[in-house]
Amino acid sequence: MAHASARLTPKGRQLLVNRVRDGWTITKAADAAGVSRQTGSKWLGRFRREGEPGLRDRSSAVHRQARAHPAELVEQVCARRLELRAGPHVLAWEAGLARSTVYALLRRVSLNRLDRLEPRPPVVRYERERPGELVHLDTKMLGRIGEGGGHRVHGRGDGVVSRHRGIGWNRVHIAVDDHSRLAYAEELPDESPQTTAAFLRRAWRFYAGHGIRIERILTDNGGCYRSRDLAAACDELGIGHRFTRPYRPQTNGKAERMVRTLLNEWAYARPFADTADRIALLPVFLDFYNNRRPHWSLSGQPPMSRVPVNNLTGKNS
Repeated sequence: MAHASARLTPKGRQLLVNRVRDGWTITKAADAAGVSRQTGSKWLGRFRREGEPGLRDRSSAVHRQARAHPAELVEQVCARRLELRAGPHVLAWEAGLARSTVYALLRRVSLNRLDRLEPRPPVVRYERERPGELVHLDTKMLGRIGEGGGHRVHGRGDGVVSRHRGIGWNRVHIAVDDHSRLAYAEELPDESPQTTAAFLRRAWRFYAGHGIRIERILTDNGGCYRSRDLAAACDELGIGHRFTRPYRPQTNGKAERMVRTLLNEWAYARPFADTADRIALLPVFLDFYNNRRPHWSLSGQPPMSRVPVNNLTGKNS
């Protein structure tokens, strides 16, 4: 049976053939039938080879089904891939297969990318012995929210969003203690050297208020952390400064993980009316994170469970 969009039925195909036999050109006959010249030629050719039965609909069932390649052949291709680090074109030539076939085999066993052939370096997890021994710092860009809310309130197609385009970005500055995971964060207008240095001073006072003296900080190699202002703040507070290896963000993994937590559980947790609304909720979330939220790496305990009881303010006494 012809499908719903078919231009020709068996009778229409017969009419096309009859017109050609009456002297019409194939182009004119196909145009009158509303099909291309190639389609008209296809039906005319079938009629000449098979007669009237050639104008009937044919089954669309697959006549030849592709078979899976022998397991031994697949193992051989994979072994040569690991041995030679060669591309599909070389392996295809050796195995007598098409390049597309070899690539499909390699992709099926996750050997299609060369970087996956090298063994992954083991994950080295570490934790400092005492609070304040190392504090991780990082920043994250967050789009400012215009009055009335952003696309999470109105959707991306609303005119409110277009009016607020170009409103700019804020930076969330975070500090996370390596041992206790006690966190401090602020949403600030930028990540300039002066802003970053001022944030470090306030973070130092926050940790000092919990009986923790920051001994050293770990940051990436961003300009705000390589600045003279931050170096002066470190000298003033008696803090050592270490930098992560270039292109190795996992070195500062605890800060990276804290950024993800902030995005999922604070910044993107619900729609906000404006930027000030989001900023106002940050201290509330940090209080929950530090005092009540279970932390996987702390056996389900909150960060405050690792903060010394005899702190300067007596908050945990």
